[in-house]
Amino acid sequence: MKKHGIFLAIFLTVACILSPEATWAQGKFNSRHFVTSDGVKLHYLEAGSGPPLVLVPGWTMPAWIWEPQLRYFGATHRVVALDPRGQGRSDKPTKGYHAIRRGRDIYELLNHLGGEPAVVVGWSLGVQEVLVCAHEFGTKRIRAIVLVDHPVVVDPKIVLAIVGERMKSLQVNREAWTRSFVKDILRKPPSDAYLEALTQASLSTPTNAAAIMMANLYFLGPTDLGPALDALDRPVLFIYSSLDWAVAAAEDVRKGWPKVPVKVIDEPSHALFVANPQEFNRVLEEFLASLPK
Repeated sequence: MKKHGIFLAIFLTVACILSPEATWAQGKFNSRHFVTSDGVKLHYLEAGSGPPLVLVPGWTMPAWIWEPQLRYFGATHRVVALDPRGQGRSDKPTKGYHAIRRGRDIYELLNHLGGEPAVVVGWSLGVQEVLVCAHEFGTKRIRAIVLVDHPVVVDPKIVLAIVGERMKSLQVNREAWTRSFVKDILRKPPSDAYLEALTQASLSTPTNAAAIMMANLYFLGPTDLGPALDALDRPVLFIYSSLDWAVAAAEDVRKGWPKVPVKVIDEPSHALFVANPQEFNRVLEEFLASLPK
């Protein structure tokens, strides 16, 4: 028993060293919860004080993926990073994964936070959900929107080429596919421990919930976010990586919405705010400074 206790203590110590969430548990960011109108307990991380900046991650990703932004902008803003339902440390119910419900979750988070309107940043699937939030529930609580690395319109040819295989992989070989997916979106993970922690966070989303969220992205939609963008009555900024598809998506925005600012960061990683936080933070900071007081 004594030997078992020693091994357990060593294991827990190593886990605390390796796990990003373990460092946050020591108080680097505040861990908070609120309950949605359909009774789901959602978790978020909070840092700093000042004008609110709300960060919404992508498909199956946890709130703590925004660590570089929580640290940097926490010096000047009240930064809140959401664990959407089914992700991270939020509840993982069997229902409520349609884009409209998840958009409502963001709306209810903004109401829960109170205070002045927030700048809301959505990445990947979060782009869809932030725009759905604004379009379906209004912009009273929104000061501006930042949309990161997602096309305005999902190309049907892309859906035909990849969605079937991805949905199959989720059901047949979830862990192996997820490991490949997470490694691919990071490109240059900060460490092997970080890569493993993010992979495990992604795997914590129930498989069928992950599949429904992927279906939202590709065909349940809305896959054409143009109408929501057209109706938006708040400042908006698009930030893209230098991946080929992202550069093409940025050009589509420039052609279709020439008055909307678009920034392409020279970083071939979908998680560009992790891979190149200095440049991402600089672009976001410039946009925040440009907003009307």
